[in-house]
Amino acid sequence: MVKAIVESVLLGSEKVLENNGARLVKNCLETPDGTILYSRHRHDYAHHIDENGKTYFTDGGLDYVRCSANGDEIHHHVWNDEPFDKVREAVEWGTYGKDGNNPLSWKRLCDMTSEHIESILENVASISSLHRELFNLELKLRESEDDSSFIASYN
Repeated sequence: MVKAIVESVLLGSEKVLENNGARLVKNCLETPDGTILYSRHRHDYAHHIDENGKTYFTDGGLDYVRCSANGDEIHHHVWNDEPFDKVREAVEWGTYGKDGNNPLSWKRLCDMTSEHIESILENVASISSLHRELFNLELKLRESEDDSSFIASYN
């Protein structure tokens, strides 16, 4: 799978997916002072002025990555063609709890209960095809008698 980094003096760095079909499952970066910036949906611009005085940002959600290119940030972008054990730790789902009255929190796919995943698959009509596929793979992994052979065969 080929992915390219395109740098721009004005816009920072933009990671562009070439026509190979891989899709982003996590778009975030870490600044030198340890601040983690997430972009979870298109045009979800997040920025931070670091302790070193430099500005860091990320944008694009799971559609594209546009981010700062200071050279000292750590990119934590994950694509669906990476090993499944890495993907399942990177994929997150926003939830307001069972009753829908709790503050928004983000749960990693690997930390969600099977019941929660099944409920999402049954009740959320707007779930993306990518999330549907990954949630089903997670359930299949959990049903597998030998988790390590499942992960190795998916990668």
